[in-house]
Amino acid sequence: MKTIGITGGVGSGKSELLSYIKEKYSCEILLADDLAKELQEPGGVCYAPLIKLLGEDILDGDGSIIKTAMADKIFGDAALLEKVNGLIHPAVTAEILRRIEEAKKNREIVLFFVEAALLIENGFDKICDEMWYIYADERVRRERLAHSRGYSAEKITAIMAKQLAEEEFRKNCQVVINNSGSLSESIRQIDQVLEAYQWQR
Repeated sequence: MKTIGITGGVGSGKSELLSYIKEKYSCEILLADDLAKELQEPGGVCYAPLIKLLGEDILDGDGSIIKTAMADKIFGDAALLEKVNGLIHPAVTAEILRRIEEAKKNREIVLFFVEAALLIENGFDKICDEMWYIYADERVRRERLAHSRGYSAEKITAIMAKQLAEEEFRKNCQVVINNSGSLSESIRQIDQVLEAYQWQR
């Protein structure tokens, strides 16, 4: 089994490309954002520590964490944000590692993809067999974010300012998929890489 980390800036189109990969190839795909949400649900490893840290007023009537209430508490409080990230990020990393090991026992899974914005920052270049950078030029990313998520230009600028520079992504990734153009062109690049792996097997 080959473990591949997928990363890239906001609006680069990672989700759309992973949807294609999931349809065509024998693989498992793990999205770090979805996993983080799962771990914050009742019974998840982050649930009780987050309530202890933030208080029970972040819960709804069913006992689930209200994401907007949690965000309101953290907003503008850098120290609290650091504590929340200190709970969630290690838990997500540990669960990803557990699921990778579990997948290795399943001989039908040939490719295991892990997608997260912070893969490089969290040291996944040392965990994954290979890292892929999904690149799209800034103009394209801005257009996508404005259209698909309704983000303002100011919000897009603020988000992009917090992410790694293009040089850092390229330096830490072995494969670059240019997703600035058509979906069909991006698919061609993906197939070229993944079909070569299948031939090698």
